[in-house]
Amino acid sequence: MAEPEHTLERHVSTVEERDEEELGQFGYKQELRRDWGLAHNFGISFSIISVITGITTLFQYGLNTGGPGVMSVGWIVVSFFTMFVALGMAEIVSAIPTAGGPYYWAALLAPPKHSAFASWITGWFNLLGQVAVTTGISFGLAGLISTTATVKSSYTPTPGKTIGIYAAVLISHGVVNTFGVHVLRYLNNTSILLHSAGVTSLAIAVLAKAPTHQSAKFVFATFYDGTGDPGWSVRASPAYVACCGALMSQYTLTGFDASAHLSEETRKASWSAPIGVISSVGFSSLFGFFVILSFLFSIQDFDNTVTGGTFDQPVLQIFADVFGDDGAVVLMCLIMICVWHCGLFSLTSNSRMMFAFSRDGGIPNFFHKVDDKFRSPVRTVWLAAFLAFLLSLPSLGSSVAFAAATSIATIGLYISYGIPILIGLIYAREFNARKGPFNLGIFSRPVALVACCWIGFITIIFCLPTANPVTTQTLNYTVVAVGIIAAFSLTAWVTWAHRWFVGPVRELEEAAALGVDITVPGELEKAEAAVNSTPPEKAVSD
Repeated sequence: MAEPEHTLERHVSTVEERDEEELGQFGYKQELRRDWGLAHNFGISFSIISVITGITTLFQYGLNTGGPGVMSVGWIVVSFFTMFVALGMAEIVSAIPTAGGPYYWAALLAPPKHSAFASWITGWFNLLGQVAVTTGISFGLAGLISTTATVKSSYTPTPGKTIGIYAAVLISHGVVNTFGVHVLRYLNNTSILLHSAGVTSLAIAVLAKAPTHQSAKFVFATFYDGTGDPGWSVRASPAYVACCGALMSQYTLTGFDASAHLSEETRKASWSAPIGVISSVGFSSLFGFFVILSFLFSIQDFDNTVTGGTFDQPVLQIFADVFGDDGAVVLMCLIMICVWHCGLFSLTSNSRMMFAFSRDGGIPNFFHKVDDKFRSPVRTVWLAAFLAFLLSLPSLGSSVAFAAATSIATIGLYISYGIPILIGLIYAREFNARKGPFNLGIFSRPVALVACCWIGFITIIFCLPTANPVTTQTLNYTVVAVGIIAAFSLTAWVTWAHRWFVGPVRELEEAAALGVDITVPGELEKAEAAVNSTPPEKAVSD
């Protein structure tokens, strides 16, 4: 017997009221449209991780920095340790499901006297990582478009042309994001289908059609150092090259904090968001391993492929060797559609983080604005697009700019993931008191410890040079970008930010001082407006 329509409406209303009440307990009213389910929340992280994006755009980097053995075995190792980070994050987002994500978690988990500082530092590293990952994805797409355009044409890619294509890609993402999450939800469904069925079909087709296949020994045990003459395996050690080569895998498995940033738009967020985080990493690990194996086993001429071949893009060369030029273009178009969706949702996640950070005073309040018609933070959408464009400009004069952008994204995001996990590890008793429905129990602290150690390791490794000799053209400027953010955020805090940035926790204290029920959306804002509009004389007499 079908459930009466009025009962269903009441159930939906009750779920929405619970979500708004839970958000209100953290001091916020419901401003963004909450119409995402578990599948949608999983889908946006799955789309941003987008294994086909990271693998395709960094495949040449992987071949030259360790070769097939490091790419295949490295993927397994990185996936294993990334799952520890995902589990630690999932436990936290279950307890604190807000759009601010890592910087808000840091604020609530840290002791009150360090709350604002922890929030400030985490927020800036997360902002850096979010911008850099958008750059890496969309700039990678621009590179794929430029390269594919050379097939059967006289088109010659240049850094300037690629930047122009990149600008057009960012504009397309900005325009779509401007129309709000209602449109994005349907594109998200398309993206899930493309990244699952589409990518799986592509990988199977490559394996099935390949004239010959490489041996398992080639795929799992071949080491190649193309980092210079001599390479870093000679100047340092093969282990050094192998560690640096892990960037392809680790960069690919980033962005799963999107499930947290979209939690204010997700129903039953305290359960849906953590499951979205874990499942997106788990499924991406499996899909990615299959894609890597299909590409590596299908290489026809390694010496030609490792240099990029005729097209200066090894994946395109593999496709051309297997399917011919026409088939290669078709498959590259499928990949580029997947990468476009990945960049689209990266900008979505980026804009939500900036919206939340502005709401709490981390960046100017001008950006804390939701469009009344589309219920979308339009100002932060275009701020994110603009900053992502700026980060790509070094590519005009650097041959390793793209690899550096991916390193910046990886380090920035993982540092912001690690700070709240570390705080929860140190202040475990306070964290245990506020845990949500997703709870690791006795495994909570061991998981957090492994996650923090892994983040510390990759933060050091991905700042190291990967090309020899090191010149102005080959310098890994990751350490410069990360250093600038670290120096800026610390200096700003010491000199002036500590005077006014109080972090999100102060919202709760303010509500208590005004005698406002924080669980009622909008009540705090009304009380503040009433206080601000009250004449000083009347306030004194009262």
